Amino acid sequence: MDAALLNGSVIHFEDQGAAERPVLVFANSLGTDLRIWDEVVSRLGSRFRTLRYDKRGHGLSGIGRPPYAIDDHVADLAALLERRGIRRATVVGLSVGGQIALGLTAGRPDLVGALALMDTAPRIGTRETWSARIAAIERGGLESIADALLERWLSPDYRRDNAAAVRLWRNMLTRTPEAGYIGTCAALRDADLTRAAAGLAIPTLCLCGEADLATPVELVRAMAALIPGAAFRVIPGAGHLPCIENPAAVAASIERFALS
Repeated sequence: MDAALLNGSVIHFEDQGAAERPVLVFANSLGTDLRIWDEVVSRLGSRFRTLRYDKRGHGLSGIGRPPYAIDDHVADLAALLERRGIRRATVVGLSVGGQIALGLTAGRPDLVGALALMDTAPRIGTRETWSARIAAIERGGLESIADALLERWLSPDYRRDNAAAVRLWRNMLTRTPEAGYIGTCAALRDADLTRAAAGLAIPTLCLCGEADLATPVELVRAMAALIPGAAFRVIPGAGHLPCIENPAAVAASIERFALS
């Protein structure tokens, strides 16, 4: 179990693989931790060095001082990469992790060589929808909205055929510190990375699960159209978390992109 004290908070991470290999950095979605990448990383095998981490307020990382801004999450990732001696990585960002990746590229271009943006957009939702979610959690806790969130996370077929796994992912969500979850909702509410996306000048791959209800295919396709030279692919048989539902397709897409 690896940890680093960064920006006043402890950050839990996992750094695997030889230093000379191409580096893949994974940034997670809201309400998840680094375990969502397990099946993707296992398929990438010995070809890469992989760095995964729990953003502040999630998993085993510290909570810090919520509410957060996207810049707070960006600063944590930048500090972690510096601590691990990583430069010019391919950063894979899922949902809010994609916004963190965009912010990192805009603010610290020396750390990022390429981007894989998955089920994300420069702006996700509206101020009203995020404020409503925050209010719902303050009234009833994460437990009160967990089932509705899982319907947005995971496709109907996956939920039907993987009942035990769905319960585990639900546990991961509901055991997220509420202060960390709400703090990151505030970051999403206030974030707009449109300028950062339009100004990208590095290789970029945009991926989206075909059944994503949180950041639908057309939203991610529009982001790809905004980014100069970006490629776009749909991941079949997946909702908002393709790394869980179709890790083979995600790993294959990332590998082709990172080694091209």
